[in-house]
Amino acid sequence: MEKSNVMEPRLPTLEEMQQWTQVLGRAQQLMLEQAAGSTGHALPFDPALVARIQTSFADEGLALWQRFLDAGGRLRERPDPAPETSPAAAKDRRFSDPAWTEHPFYDLIRQSYLLLSDYLMKMADAVDGVDPKQKAKLRFATTGLLDAMAPSNFPLTNPQVMRKTIESGGENLLTGLKHMLADMEKGQLTHTDGTKFELGRNIAATPGKVIHETPLYQLIHYAPSTEEVLETPLIIFPPWINRFYILDLSPEKSFVKWAVDQGISVFLVSWKSADASMKDLIWDDYILGGQIDAIDTVRDLLAVESVHTIGYCVAGTTLAATLALLAARGEADKVASATFFTAQVDFSQAGDLSLFVDDEQMKLVDQLSAQGFLDGRYMAATFNLLRGRDLIWNYVVNNYLLGMDYPPFDLLYWNGDTTNLPARWHKDYLTQLYRDNLLVTPGAISVAGTPIDLRAIRTPAYVQAGKEDHIAPLESVWKLTEHFGGPMRFLLAGSGHIAGVVNPPATGKYQYWACEEAQPTLAQFLEKAVETKGSWWPDWRAWLGEIHSRMVPAKGARIPGKGPFKPIEDAPGRYVKSR
Repeated sequence: MEKSNVMEPRLPTLEEMQQWTQVLGRAQQLMLEQAAGSTGHALPFDPALVARIQTSFADEGLALWQRFLDAGGRLRERPDPAPETSPAAAKDRRFSDPAWTEHPFYDLIRQSYLLLSDYLMKMADAVDGVDPKQKAKLRFATTGLLDAMAPSNFPLTNPQVMRKTIESGGENLLTGLKHMLADMEKGQLTHTDGTKFELGRNIAATPGKVIHETPLYQLIHYAPSTEEVLETPLIIFPPWINRFYILDLSPEKSFVKWAVDQGISVFLVSWKSADASMKDLIWDDYILGGQIDAIDTVRDLLAVESVHTIGYCVAGTTLAATLALLAARGEADKVASATFFTAQVDFSQAGDLSLFVDDEQMKLVDQLSAQGFLDGRYMAATFNLLRGRDLIWNYVVNNYLLGMDYPPFDLLYWNGDTTNLPARWHKDYLTQLYRDNLLVTPGAISVAGTPIDLRAIRTPAYVQAGKEDHIAPLESVWKLTEHFGGPMRFLLAGSGHIAGVVNPPATGKYQYWACEEAQPTLAQFLEKAVETKGSWWPDWRAWLGEIHSRMVPAKGARIPGKGPFKPIEDAPGRYVKSR
């Protein structure tokens, strides 16, 4: 076998390896003590379980070191299994470079790190008898610590970085320093080369006009590409936590363009990024002055009784509240159908994001929102923390240590294009929904003085969840099916919060699962669901056609700017470009 082109570093002594183990162990102890302080009492452990974990860790650590010595510093020749044989370790991209297994020094470091990671996670899980959220916070913090301390994150313990440093004479570190300083100046980690993209040219480029504008949003009407269109138009409500063009990336990935090509009259709401003038906005404003205003505007423009709607993430949560309010007012017929992309209404199993809503976190939110809005970079950092290994440390290694050029990737460009959030709305959202879970309690939340009840919703609904969604977990999205009273189709898409939604048919990627008959529980759905390869978008289009199938000529007010509302500007409009 050809030897790796890696310099021969000094092998660590057993004492040095033990020192690193002790350092990480003390770090976890600090987190345990912090958790104990917040609960007001010592964290309870099962002594027998802890003893077994510690004994196993000591035995495996000594065995690892003994294998190294017996093999003369070549661990790959060992005959017995080692920690990296686990499925998770085998797929760990941090250690994909061949030197991690071919070179004895890096092999030892890698296996020691995996062993220590396993030990610390087991110790976090061994905490018992505390609030589940407190235990989840400890596990989340332990995972974050281990991701940060991975040997792949440091130049001297990453063979790829060492090799690149020698080959380039250190130029990679100089380039990486430039990248790091640039990121520090803008206060945000860079994921892609932003110079390669221009709104309206190669992303957010589906032809259309802004035909309505308020201080909160712009309404875009997209130009039809077919001679006939569905009589009932579609309004898309993207989340105002992000820019709308996640659904209108490059033409090949654009859900908006695909929907237009399917013969649908498509309208989309482009929310304004918050500034100090929006500091007093609350959820009512996004329901009344946002979604209901847009629904009424499109109904008036096209002279139709009802519209189809899509709500993505937080806009889906808001759409549920909108439907409940319309039902309470006797106006439910304004909406012919509601589609929910990875949306939640019941936050009892909302995943790791629910760890950011305790009293200390809310004090921090207040401090960061003192100017009347939360800078979108803080929200972006929070989402990055949920997948720190992929969205933080992967880029620290590639951009700062290896000095690699940024790849041109439209989805990552969108991910870094942050929006600001109104301070009052944001705090209410975190406390009333994530923390107190009030939306599923009938009458607990009122909109413009009207108590709302999700059980009153009879609107046909299409609920899409992502199998690997870390923002809106499958279990949480499923709960939406338990609170509505109308006909519903639940669909589970492959991948996560973004790729599970943005999966155009032409790519042939992923798959989805669905049942022809509604199932009472998620377990039964997963047991009976049939898998279909590829995109779920055609399934949604077929479902939409079953509700209202009548087609009308694409002329008159169906052409942007040809109806009673004159065009304000070309899509994508200026709100999506505001900071």
